[in-house]
Amino acid sequence: MKEVKKVAFLTAGGLAPCLSSSIGYLIDEYTKKSPNVEMIGYINGYMGLLKGDSIPVTDEVRKNALILTKHGGSPIGNSRVKLTNVKDCVKRGLVKEGEDPLKVAADQLVKDGVDVIHTIGGDDTNTTAADLAAYLAENNYPLIVVGLPKTIDNDVYPIKQSLGAWTAAEEGAKYFMNVVKENSANPRALTVHEVMGRNCGWLTYKTAQYYRKMLSRTKFLPQFNLTRERQEVHAVYVPESKIDFKSEAERLLKIMDKCDSVNIFVSEGAGVKDIIAEMKKRGEEVPVDAFGHPRLDKVNVGQYVAKRFGELLKAEKTQVFKSGYFARAAAPNKKDLRLIEKCARKAVECALNGVSGVVGPDENDAAKIRACEFPRIKGGKPFNVRKGSFRKMLAEIGQPNPRKKRTVK
Repeated sequence: MKEVKKVAFLTAGGLAPCLSSSIGYLIDEYTKKSPNVEMIGYINGYMGLLKGDSIPVTDEVRKNALILTKHGGSPIGNSRVKLTNVKDCVKRGLVKEGEDPLKVAADQLVKDGVDVIHTIGGDDTNTTAADLAAYLAENNYPLIVVGLPKTIDNDVYPIKQSLGAWTAAEEGAKYFMNVVKENSANPRALTVHEVMGRNCGWLTYKTAQYYRKMLSRTKFLPQFNLTRERQEVHAVYVPESKIDFKSEAERLLKIMDKCDSVNIFVSEGAGVKDIIAEMKKRGEEVPVDAFGHPRLDKVNVGQYVAKRFGELLKAEKTQVFKSGYFARAAAPNKKDLRLIEKCARKAVECALNGVSGVVGPDENDAAKIRACEFPRIKGGKPFNVRKGSFRKMLAEIGQPNPRKKRTVK
């Protein structure tokens, strides 16, 4: 195996409460295990790699690397760049017409003398890393690619638990503990909490679960109209099941009449296909990102749900609150920090031993933290709406168990 002399890091995709911490633990572990290794960070993810834009890890950074574990965001910046989307890379000026972004990236790594590159990101980042790893292997570039799984959606095969997802759920719950009080500003108030999650409802479920645990630790004064019932989660909608507006409106109308308010948690990807179909009927174009995903900020599920239920529930005021940016930019909680540290230290071990893959709890190997092979990495892992704790939560709030909308393999 070739001796590791230089290591590079990059973070990509959306933020999650693990990026800064992952880099901190990686730097700290390399400093302990292989202190002579040179380290750099590519600025703004794959964009920085294509442009050859990087920042060195100095002795001062090595000494204070664990400060990074106290912060959210990414010290080296992110971007959404897919190396196999040649057209997009050319359009953004990252490569020239006729150039292959994978070759440009590989050549830049060679030019920089990099032996190992750590990619920290979600399914798109790590499937791009898989494309890069395959290109490197096919073309005899002597580099190792080791990824870490970042996504608050927790929807990457075969990773049982993605880094930062627990924190995002907890922060989303804290966020709603405040904004739910807005329902006291108006009679017949409909409050919609839109939670991130394009294809997977795990984060919405977990945020609602954390929030309800917080409610259980909160004291109320029902004799003066301060009740848990007004602050309860009354409905949870996820992408894996269909929203039955008619039957749900009948159920929620009774709650509105009794409590003078209704609180809904909905994933940003719930019902997207139906909304897009309606937009296309109206002749509206739905923009997509570099990875071909519909731009959810343009689809706006929260507003759609608020408008339909607002009319059906005769709400005097409807409000939509989005916790995503608040939650995803947070520093990791203690539970996540433990997982991030374990995965980062394992990633260094794998890199020094010449093992490529995405390091995380392998759900097909008793959640053992290991380098999961790149061909196994893919996004779109659905949340199991038959999960016992989810069904129990729905039963407690009086919502019927959802029917599976589709099966994703």
